[in-house]
Amino acid sequence: MRICLVYDCLYPHTVGGAERWYRDLAERLADAGHEVTYLTLRQWDRGEHAQIDPRVQVVSAGPRMALYTESGRRRILPPLVFGVGVFAHLLRHGRRYDVVHTCAFPYFSLLAAASLRAFKRFRLVVDWFEVWSRSYWRDYLGGAGGRIGELVQRACALVPQQAFCFSELHARRLHEEHLNGPVTVLRGLYAGSPEPATPRPADPMVLFAARLIPEKQVTLALSAMALAVQRIGGLRGEFLGEGPERAALDNAIVEQGLQGIVTARGFTDTETLEAEMRRATCMLVTSRREGYGLVVVEAAARGTPSVVVAGEDNAATELIEEGVNGTVAPRSDPEAIADAIVRTYEAGVPMRESTARWFAQNSDRLSLESSLRAVLEVYETGSSDGSGPALDGATGSGRPSARA
Repeated sequence: MRICLVYDCLYPHTVGGAERWYRDLAERLADAGHEVTYLTLRQWDRGEHAQIDPRVQVVSAGPRMALYTESGRRRILPPLVFGVGVFAHLLRHGRRYDVVHTCAFPYFSLLAAASLRAFKRFRLVVDWFEVWSRSYWRDYLGGAGGRIGELVQRACALVPQQAFCFSELHARRLHEEHLNGPVTVLRGLYAGSPEPATPRPADPMVLFAARLIPEKQVTLALSAMALAVQRIGGLRGEFLGEGPERAALDNAIVEQGLQGIVTARGFTDTETLEAEMRRATCMLVTSRREGYGLVVVEAAARGTPSVVVAGEDNAATELIEEGVNGTVAPRSDPEAIADAIVRTYEAGVPMRESTARWFAQNSDRLSLESSLRAVLEVYETGSSDGSGPALDGATGSGRPSARA
């Protein structure tokens, strides 16, 4: 098959869950013998080549541009430029493809592809990592801007498509947006070994690993740590990641007197991150907005439970079986999160063992391979083979679960 993947970022030139998904998808499709084109904004210097399997043809649909403001918000101009570039490419080459598979966000590329779908006769497949709520749109762009964003999101849902998403939360929201087509919930994004690590006693250390943007609420995590260290002797914190909130994190460490207790080391290599996961008491995920929560699965593969914060936009809570592979703090405040850290610490080795069992029991469903199987089935037949529960956009509701 001839497949065009459409996303304005490419891993490792930019780092994130969607970037890793599309890179893995492109390379696995090439492994299976398909002809794959990756349509993106250029993120590398002129004269250089994109860092990806050479069997994947990378096409630039726009110039190198800064995608984020200093505050970590997405800029408006790059998605517009990318949408124009996608339209121009598909207008010229659309009949070359059997499938155009695009990320819903940042929307204009999806609208461009949808406008040419019938004329160029390709199947349109769309990944919805998130469907934003009205309240989140308002927080993100303000009253007027948020309303416009909400309407654009709804317009994207109304075009004919085969949709994928990665959580029950966003499958329900797509249904509420009157999605024009079926949606299949994919549960697998983990590309590592299906065998869990042998659990070991944890060090008294809480690990936070994320891009430091406002949605990850890193200073909230630090405030919870300040309370937890008063209750757990010798507890330390490792904060890994970079982003616009780095200065706020550094300042908060000083203000709360956590020098020597909390370390902020920026981004680290994969080997270091995995080693820190193995020895951490818990993975702390204070994000208010997650479309999936891959870090919960990555930690569980190493026998490390997670502490996740409940919230209307946080789908990572779906990956937690309470008391088995972690716990959910019921409120987004330091006291509730500190209580959850203490519960996890006191659960000790038995929770680490149950976390490893949870991963082993769910490893196939959580694997990237399971999602690739479902995607290929849709490419070839237009429907899922049942490896991921499906939600009919017109009539049904899905209840997939990663729990044993």
